[in-house]
Amino acid sequence: MHQLRRDFFERDTLTVARNLLGQILVHEDAGCRVAGRVVEVEAYIGLEDQANHGHRGLTPRTAIMFGPAGVSYVYLIYGIYWMLNVVAKPPGAEYPAAVLLRAVEPVEGLEIMAVRRPGRRQREWTNGPARLALAFGVNGTHNGIDMAAEGSPLRFEAGEPVPDEQVRTGPRVGINVPEPWQSKPWRLWVEGSPYVSRG
Repeated sequence: MHQLRRDFFERDTLTVARNLLGQILVHEDAGCRVAGRVVEVEAYIGLEDQANHGHRGLTPRTAIMFGPAGVSYVYLIYGIYWMLNVVAKPPGAEYPAAVLLRAVEPVEGLEIMAVRRPGRRQREWTNGPARLALAFGVNGTHNGIDMAAEGSPLRFEAGEPVPDEQVRTGPRVGINVPEPWQSKPWRLWVEGSPYVSRG
């Protein structure tokens, strides 16, 4: 299947977020492959965006967000949950920007995901960013991976485009920052997908 390369991610962040819907997130590790169709994302854009980790400037933690597009940004929340993002912005842009992967529909490696998400129904394996990371075996060791490099173990492959009439937008989830950033409609999802998070 065709891998998404650098030029896909080297565009306006919201454009990339919209076009990630329907694409296939893939993780290959130790001969095991899991994959899922992206059904929910959130965009974080620029120094002005107070919900963006990089809005306070360049730090060791956020340096990846200031770097080239197509690279993974993986961070820990609450000391236990990993969150997978991909840097997305035009070539040469010096501001921090990334798209958070909030939910996917499992399509390959279901038996592996079932082991990683024991006691959960299939629709609960990947319907949230922390759940997605658990099901895909993503953790801090995957921070800074070039997802656009040929044959990267963590990457996106081309899927079926999602028609505009199936795409919904709304405020990002769990954001407690001043307006207008609180209400920015930078969360995008596929209407009707059972794998979209409860947010």
